[in-house]
Amino acid sequence: MRYDVIIAGGGPVGLAAAISFARDGRKVCLVERSSADVLADPPFDGREIALTHHASEWLKAVGAWDEIPAGSICPMYTARIETGKTGNPPLLFDAPADGPDALGHMVANHLIRRALYRVVSRTQGIDLKAGEGIASSWHDTRSAGVVLADGERLEADLLVAADGRFSRLRTEAGIGAIVHDFQRNIIMVCRMRHPEPHANTALQWFDEGQTIALLPVATDERPGSCSSLVLTLEPDEIARLKALDGKAFSEDITARTQGRMGPMTLESARCVYPLKAVYAHRFQAPRLALIGDAAVGMHPITAHGFNLGLKGQEVLAKAIADGPGDAGDPSVLSRFERTHRLATAPLFAATNAIATVYTRDEAPFLMARRAGLAVANRLLPFKAAVTNMLMDRQG
Repeated sequence: MRYDVIIAGGGPVGLAAAISFARDGRKVCLVERSSADVLADPPFDGREIALTHHASEWLKAVGAWDEIPAGSICPMYTARIETGKTGNPPLLFDAPADGPDALGHMVANHLIRRALYRVVSRTQGIDLKAGEGIASSWHDTRSAGVVLADGERLEADLLVAADGRFSRLRTEAGIGAIVHDFQRNIIMVCRMRHPEPHANTALQWFDEGQTIALLPVATDERPGSCSSLVLTLEPDEIARLKALDGKAFSEDITARTQGRMGPMTLESARCVYPLKAVYAHRFQAPRLALIGDAAVGMHPITAHGFNLGLKGQEVLAKAIADGPGDAGDPSVLSRFERTHRLATAPLFAATNAIATVYTRDEAPFLMARRAGLAVANRLLPFKAAVTNMLMDRQG
């Protein structure tokens, strides 16, 4: 079988890329290890995605937004950043008075995946190979392709690796990566029920010895009564918390959050993920392109991982559309890499620096954190710039 593009990996970014290429008239093959049943109804994985306005507009343009239940989309009006014990002045970012009325929208990752799959399933030009593993792959100056586990051979002008931050295709291509291991695990507990309303506010709290995020979640029961908990701790402590029964865990989280939302109740499974940020040394090789976490796997502190992945596949699709007609042409891949690296490198470096400084508890770092938030709160141009970054209204 011959295609314009073969995409390895059917996560949200891989699905989005298939849609973009097909809408441009490309013949696309999407290979994903998960079965079609799992793609059609992905399990809850604990992750909430803070969609920028640019991301939301892209989802609307391709028809995926309408596939997300309206009652599951939670507008975020305020981002609140705190450091140290409660009582220290927070740094606040509010939606601008001149609109739009929200910084962005919180949507569960599994709902985004389901919505994108539904669009893929009805888009002409996409051949979905679900439940298929890749036995081997190749890419050179003449062609690219994969051999599936069942022996089927697929060829294309371009092979796209969208297989995650520990990408097998990236490794086999000999492309190294900067791996920033924060020596911690991240536990995502979605959802926690609480009596105090979240007021559509996303909290990022750099407490001493732990980092807590409480992200607003939309539910049918009592609006504002449910949040997604993202708790960063040492691996041993994460393991202990995961082993607790629901009642003991709820009591522990209520104490950790100092009762700020009232007594909290566990509403879902507890999902644990390794906390590592990844930045590939190169985003391309002959007839190979890296997108999503295979190219840039962000620390979740800025909630921009999916947004950057979505923009990466847009950049690649545009480079192909503006190219000579060959999706794997070297000029196409060079243009894609140059543009995407300029967009991601500064944010990746800044995010890792913030994550490092704001998770260290030595006295100088605590003082610097408090002073930094206090100064930033008074710098209105800085706050306006960060607000625009969070919203990404101009893409």
